[in-house]
Amino acid sequence: MKPIATSLLVCVSLMLGTSALAQTWATAQSRNPGNGRVIVFRYVQAFAPGFSKAQQTTRVIVTWPYASENGMPSPAERKRMDELEDLLAPAVEATGVATLALVSTGEGLREWTYYAKSEQAFLGKANQALQRHPQFPIDIHVAEDKAWRTYEQFVQQVQKP
Repeated sequence: MKPIATSLLVCVSLMLGTSALAQTWATAQSRNPGNGRVIVFRYVQAFAPGFSKAQQTTRVIVTWPYASENGMPSPAERKRMDELEDLLAPAVEATGVATLALVSTGEGLREWTYYAKSEQAFLGKANQALQRHPQFPIDIHVAEDKAWRTYEQFVQQVQKP
């Protein structure tokens, strides 16, 4: 796979109680040289001043596999993926339980990489948020990642414009 190239910057704010946690988001893409398909990445390029990665050392990767001839989800599936993310944001991010750091979409897979205070805290809040909705076709993989290695390795691979 070729190096990942950045393509767009966006600023997003997430309200946490009475304080705002502003994160700078960026998008990047990588092209598979074998089939020409693109994988699109959305990631936090810069965290708000005062943000401490040491408070969220549990990596939670939510995966959603899908079938696709072009590698990307259908519009209907993409809408459901957005719904899932919109349900999780107030439950795990706005409560300070977890931070969404990286999202990748392509080659038949969407992955959300969160860093959480604990597996129990993340799963408890996520289950509460999703319990009244039709089941989503996701798997959740959890591991300790005190150094945010997955996120840091990704960021190091991104080519700067």
